[in-house]
Amino acid sequence: MARRPWRVLAVTVVVLAALAAPAVTIKLGPLDNGYGDKGTPARRAYELIEAGFGPGANGGLVVVAELDRKIAGSTPPDPVVQVLRQRVEHTVGVAFVAPPEVNENGRSVLIQAVPDYAPSDPRALDVVKRVRAIEVPGAHVHVGGQVAGLADAGDRIMGRTPLVVGIVVLLSALLLLLAFRAPLVAIKAAVMNLVSLGAAFGALAVVFSQGLGSRLVGMDPPPWAHGSHLATLFFSVPIDTYVPLMLFAVLFGLSMDYEVFLLTSVRQAYARSGDNRSAVAEGLGSTGRVITSAALIMVAVFTAFIAYPDPLVKVFGVGLAVAVAVDATLIRGFLVPATMVLLDRLNWWIPRRLDRILPNLSIEGHEEDGGPAEAEPEPVGAGRHARA
Repeated sequence: MARRPWRVLAVTVVVLAALAAPAVTIKLGPLDNGYGDKGTPARRAYELIEAGFGPGANGGLVVVAELDRKIAGSTPPDPVVQVLRQRVEHTVGVAFVAPPEVNENGRSVLIQAVPDYAPSDPRALDVVKRVRAIEVPGAHVHVGGQVAGLADAGDRIMGRTPLVVGIVVLLSALLLLLAFRAPLVAIKAAVMNLVSLGAAFGALAVVFSQGLGSRLVGMDPPPWAHGSHLATLFFSVPIDTYVPLMLFAVLFGLSMDYEVFLLTSVRQAYARSGDNRSAVAEGLGSTGRVITSAALIMVAVFTAFIAYPDPLVKVFGVGLAVAVAVDATLIRGFLVPATMVLLDRLNWWIPRRLDRILPNLSIEGHEEDGGPAEAEPEPVGAGRHARA
């Protein structure tokens, strides 16, 4: 490591990039009961409803229109209601439309519609968008139901995810800066904690989005996959839109724990010796076994999630297990030490103005010097006798 940090860094970056590359193919969407275990009542009920009424019956649409004027729920219905029903009925992807129902005050009308597609099918969301785009004079159309609700919640979560990630990374970098008084170390640590997320999303894309491992983790093929033998072995599984944010919250905390543990040991060794290379080697050697042991425990726990029949739990198990394994080996064992060796004394550099402004905090109650410990000056008398 000390002699070939550039080579170690380059190989590690290439491996991490290869692990994270499939993440661009990840498919987010609602996960319905059609992907549940065959032995569960929910899966059996899903299949019976699909066989009797079509796949869209498991996720019907609730169309509600606010009316500009009061109408009576008489027969034949009001022209506005008739036009609204016809527009919904003729929407591409709608299989069935129930008779409209007007509320008691005559200012709203409800229409239940059944799409042609299952709730987890991306085309079902397209049907929701088409129905929401319907314009009827005198009526304001709203669409609810399972598909619409999950889509709206997913859009809201995905819209706020960059803000949440940014705030967490900035606060983490600030806390590391206060603890170690080293801007480059703080920024590098906060950014590297995101690297394991790329590997986790890459694994999820390969196993579930591309379907190469969905059968291997114990998932049963959905009803639409029974017609082909190959489809029963390799079938894609949608990943709920809130999974990336939840994985980020859990993995960033675990990664930060390992990072602080490693940096504390390296910092203490550097304060004693003043040699950056030996400090990195000493810190990695003193914490490597502990970090590896802790990671093995976490990987074993998360791998056990895969045996649970709920597909959502399987998704979390695969993502967390891969991320922790990558973080404890490639990132903490190779990437972080290689970058710290290359940065040398810049690891612990801090501008004087910033040094004066920051409060004096310390890790585990041990105050650290701003640099390596200096050797005590030789007594004057001893020097004279020695020269004599």
